[in-house]
Amino acid sequence: MPFDPAFTSSYIVAFAMGLASSLHCIGMCGSIIGTLTLSLSPNVRGSNYLLSAFVLNYNLGRLTSYMLAGGFVGIIQTITVMPFGEHGYRIIQILSAIIMASSGLYIAGWFSRFAYVEKVGLILWKKLEPYGRRLIPVSNRLQAYLFGVVWGWLPCGLVYTALVLAATAGSAEKSAFTMLAFGLGTLPAVMSVGVMNGVLTRLSRMKQFRKAIGLFMITLALMAAMPWLNPMVINTHADMHVTNH
Repeated sequence: MPFDPAFTSSYIVAFAMGLASSLHCIGMCGSIIGTLTLSLSPNVRGSNYLLSAFVLNYNLGRLTSYMLAGGFVGIIQTITVMPFGEHGYRIIQILSAIIMASSGLYIAGWFSRFAYVEKVGLILWKKLEPYGRRLIPVSNRLQAYLFGVVWGWLPCGLVYTALVLAATAGSAEKSAFTMLAFGLGTLPAVMSVGVMNGVLTRLSRMKQFRKAIGLFMITLALMAAMPWLNPMVINTHADMHVTNH
């Protein structure tokens, strides 16, 4: 089966990876949402509707940053890979799968050194973090959104894993939407902080559950390395074959 760059990055894989990384997101983003919540007025905190609206705006800001980062990565990969053609995309695809599998091993507790990946963005984060603190206390939804935009750049190994996956998308637009899919995958867990925090925390402490999630991430890595395992790719090629005849 010929290599098809259009399917080097699956939005479904990115979304599933976001869901799988939810436990990590609770640890990384839970305290941030806690800071956001405590900075709100008592009237907002006393209303589930208003509180949810502020948390939603925070997450929309976070997803905006993910998409911006994805678009930037897409531009970089287009410039650097274009001279190498199909082989360049294949190299990035394999690299993406290796990093994704490493993150799965990390979640399962079998590769703790993967945490060092988060140091990659520390230089940028040190410059952006003060702007986030200036938005506290958050008094309106726009501030909540901007707060999310800043904190969306918080160094996170799993976000970087998603960015490497996004780099295989083939264009800046597809890379941005790949990061959106990843961010949407993390949304249920992050939005439920405070509602299901106790349940999620207990799950995150269960070694068997973490191992299951880690193995799921490794399975996604295999799908990223071998896109022909994706039913959409098979159907696409089948459709093309029928069309040609």
